[in-house]
Amino acid sequence: MHTDLTEVLSDLDRTGHIPISHQIAARLREAIADGTLPAGSRLENEVALAERLGVSRPTIRRAIQDLVDRGLLVRRRGVGTQVVGTQVVGTRVHRRLELSSLHEDLTRAGHATATKVLLHELVPASPAVAADLGIQPGIDVLHIRRLRYSDGTPLAVLDNYLPPGLSDITPTQLENGGLYAILRNRGVSMRVARQTIGARGADRREAELLGLAPRDPVLTMARVVFDDSGATVEIGAHSYVSDTYTFEVTLVER
Repeated sequence: MHTDLTEVLSDLDRTGHIPISHQIAARLREAIADGTLPAGSRLENEVALAERLGVSRPTIRRAIQDLVDRGLLVRRRGVGTQVVGTQVVGTRVHRRLELSSLHEDLTRAGHATATKVLLHELVPASPAVAADLGIQPGIDVLHIRRLRYSDGTPLAVLDNYLPPGLSDITPTQLENGGLYAILRNRGVSMRVARQTIGARGADRREAELLGLAPRDPVLTMARVVFDDSGATVEIGAHSYVSDTYTFEVTLVER
């Protein structure tokens, strides 16, 4: 349901020197800051809003784009324009680079998280997957793909391969908890990971799942996790909605 902005945007000064688009942007910022427009609320489309306020569509577009640029609003295909929050750092999912799962990080930060298992199948390990897992190509491994939600909004597509000894993990377990919690409950001791972070355009499948347009930017993380014996316990290739997700790195001078 769209939020009614009649009161928020009433009494615009149409005769003064401040552009209407600036006034609209300022009032929307105030409404987001004081909670009148809470995180997750949706704005009606630009055409309808422009007609109701008696202003041009470019005027509305400029005002909304100002808030998108500030990280307060986000546009999603199939959802529309949605409130993110009051500050970019405070409202994005802000993740430190440490050996933890996304589920754990979201829960710790107070976000409501949910998981949809999109794929759960045994597949012969490709040469690349086999090399990372330290097994022979062709051996069956568990391939899983999940869609992770944060506060009801799609946040990430998580693609993982698990070695043969962990291939009995079930879709129900994955929907009810994080992968790393499942591994720890099975006695797996994760010690170190090799990780690469990047960015690229979303492919069609990711775009549909995350509510983006094809080629919209996504953050990517590829990770190979090793236990205390040096054996690989997980391979991950994840993609995240870029405007609601950040990684934090601490750098120390040597």
